[in-house]
Amino acid sequence: MSFNKFFSAAVSAVIFTAMLPAAHAGWSLDNDSSQLNFVSVKADKVAEVHTFKTLSGKVDDAGYVEIAIDLTSVDTNIAIRDERMKEFLFETERFAVAVLTAQVDADAVAELAVGSTQALSVEGELTLHGQSEPVTLALNVVRLSDSELLAISSQPVIINAGSFDLADGVEKLREIAGLPSISTAVPVTFSLTFKR
Repeated sequence: MSFNKFFSAAVSAVIFTAMLPAAHAGWSLDNDSSQLNFVSVKADKVAEVHTFKTLSGKVDDAGYVEIAIDLTSVDTNIAIRDERMKEFLFETERFAVAVLTAQVDADAVAELAVGSTQALSVEGELTLHGQSEPVTLALNVVRLSDSELLAISSQPVIINAGSFDLADGVEKLREIAGLPSISTAVPVTFSLTFKR
């Protein structure tokens, strides 16, 4: 083999090897471009939107999803309410993080063309406040670029406080705030950006 052919082959091999991680790497959640919101309803008719500021997560090559929600980052736009939620509802000194795990169709995501959207129904499990329960996520996955995905809830996920041993915490918040009621059924929506 001539030097030129050898050099060309070597360069091609190096380029191919360098491309492999990009082609097969997993996806990491971009916290700055993501949000997870939940709605509380008090006194039967007053609804407010809250959020968590800190999320992390990944989707691996096999489609395994893991999302961690830092419950200490809860943001209701009222500092004292944030502190009460952390202390009496989430009990963040014991349960600082909620974790969602799920399995998505890795092939469907990999084959998604840039600019295209895929509707998915995903079965998962949410671990919150020491309890784990199955959840179903209805979402749209948008391929923003070769290296960026957006997953958006197409329907709210309804979280029942009683299923996660949070009903007593909701009642405590109701008593402190002097409210006639706070709903224990909480709609959750999300917009999650993943990069690789």
